[in-house]
Amino acid sequence: LRVYGHKGGFVLPNAACKASSLIVPMTKNSGAAIQSALFNLKPTGWTPITYSLKQAVNSDFAGVSGKKRIILLSDGGENCDESPCDYVMELTKTRQDIFIDVIAFNIYDTEANNQLKCTALVTSGKFYSANTAAELLESLQSSFGARKEVQGKIILH
Repeated sequence: LRVYGHKGGFVLPNAACKASSLIVPMTKNSGAAIQSALFNLKPTGWTPITYSLKQAVNSDFAGVSGKKRIILLSDGGENCDESPCDYVMELTKTRQDIFIDVIAFNIYDTEANNQLKCTALVTSGKFYSANTAAELLESLQSSFGARKEVQGKIILH
């Protein structure tokens, strides 16, 4: 679980645009820790989406092989002079192993929605728009189950 927009109070723009923290590292059976961390968060700050994506790709996924999926949940568009869409367009030139599902929660700004849709679509991810708690839960459940891949091998005796 990586979070951004969680530092309230007076924060200088440069620091606010780097306010992204890995709260729960990738481990098996971390659902309870993620849920607990989410309940303690208060989204109050800027929205450094692109910086957070860069941190996830370059730090959180360092040494991790295979396909990687990010579920990006945001209640606003990027506001740190970067573009998540431009970033993933460059990223996919060298990396095809990262897929980003985006859940836009209560976002009515057309430009923000377009940037977030692009971020999902360029990486072959899914885009969800949620305006109620029920829609948010449905979007999360859909994203969690979006790419369950099952491989099997038939062995004849």
